[in-house]
Amino acid sequence: MADEQQAQEQEAAEKQSEERKNGVTRQVSDELAENMKQGWADTERRDLSPIPQADHTARRRAELSARFPGERIVVPAGRLKTRSNDTEYPFRASVEYAYLTGDQTEDGVLVLEPTGDTGHDAALYLLPRSDRENGEFWLSGQGELWVGRRNSLTEAEQLYGLPVKDVRTVTDVLRQATGPVRVVRGHDATVEEALTDKITAERDAELRVFLSEMRLIKDEFEIAELTRACESTARGFEDVVRVLDKAQATSERYIEGTFFLRARVEGNDVGYGSICAAGPHATTLHWVRNDGPVRAGDLLLLDAGVETTELYTADVTRTLPINGRFDALQRRVYDAVYEAQEAGIAAVRPGAKYRDFHEAAQRVLTERLVEWGLLEGPVERVLELGLQRRWTLHGTGHMLGMDVHDCAVARRETYVEGTLEPGMCLTVEPGLYFQPDDLTVPEEYRGIGVRIEDDILVTEDGNRNLSAALPRTADDVEEWMARLRG
Repeated sequence: MADEQQAQEQEAAEKQSEERKNGVTRQVSDELAENMKQGWADTERRDLSPIPQADHTARRRAELSARFPGERIVVPAGRLKTRSNDTEYPFRASVEYAYLTGDQTEDGVLVLEPTGDTGHDAALYLLPRSDRENGEFWLSGQGELWVGRRNSLTEAEQLYGLPVKDVRTVTDVLRQATGPVRVVRGHDATVEEALTDKITAERDAELRVFLSEMRLIKDEFEIAELTRACESTARGFEDVVRVLDKAQATSERYIEGTFFLRARVEGNDVGYGSICAAGPHATTLHWVRNDGPVRAGDLLLLDAGVETTELYTADVTRTLPINGRFDALQRRVYDAVYEAQEAGIAAVRPGAKYRDFHEAAQRVLTERLVEWGLLEGPVERVLELGLQRRWTLHGTGHMLGMDVHDCAVARRETYVEGTLEPGMCLTVEPGLYFQPDDLTVPEEYRGIGVRIEDDILVTEDGNRNLSAALPRTADDVEEWMARLRG
């Protein structure tokens, strides 16, 4: 009996928690319920223009259709994820879904229905506007009075340029599906469950690889978005320089918050957790705690990027003297990294191997390490054994786009062992990092970390630095900082 009572109490507690989460009022009078159904204006928008990328998303869907003829393709947006108890993280649609539709709302599903041996009919499944008759719009946690107005299905059709249906029907549609099906996994367990007896891991992996490789070459819309992301990021870096005195009075978090403000005002968010690494924290590659002191005389390694409202991110790093001036040793290390980056950028051009820019940058850094007596040459021996990696640590770049590390599941032969083509966008970001406890280097080097990173577009005749608005040479950095700080 005690166990039964405990189970009932647990069930009641869970139900109450769910009701709180969904914003449900348990006691509603008939008079209030009737009142809430009435007196609402018609806000349907009937003359919407398609989103700017609608032509591009249509072309992308056509390319996807041609690759998998006769197969049903399912691409979910994803669902809200719980942060703690009854609060969720801000939603960000899956890259594959946003790339193919332009929509960014949770719970959406793109379905490409085969029309025979070739071709597909695409349909977008979305949550319609709240129903005023049943009270969902004000009693449910998904209601519009809680989370804001949604587009109607008709409005969504105008925006995205394809048929839009009620997402609450999609699982029934998928369960009734026949023939081969592919789904982008990891975003919507409910969709995957509806297809559980129709999908295979191998087929789904092939779909994800293809979608990743589609994004290797950016179209004009994507290039414009990446350019905009870099422009906003440059302004964010300027914001940080102007408040370094306030950061010295507080911590690295003042830097993080300052850049975040720019990202939210001009974009959707930061594209990844900002690295605001002052002093010896700059030797930790992914320092995102950002809770350390900011001291005059130290360097600040700031690695941050604005993500645009259309979900394209910049990825830029500058290493700045907190007091505005490099000392002699800081300048020596900085100049070596700059020289390496120059060599790397020069190697970015159509027809070059993807690895060329990394190898060019590593050679320069190795030459300097040998020159300084930190490594015993010759340089070729050091490179063959990879001995420089104690202080260079990471690869010199990666593809960039809707993910900060874009196209991550592309095949090696098309990415890291592939050839650069016009429209590819990648980072070039060499660095030197001397750990605070590294007894193999003179004491004065310990705790110095320097990285310089720019976003480079491969063009028909070479490359274009999308983040060139930010200075890179030591002299230019000092002059820029002095100007911003008055």
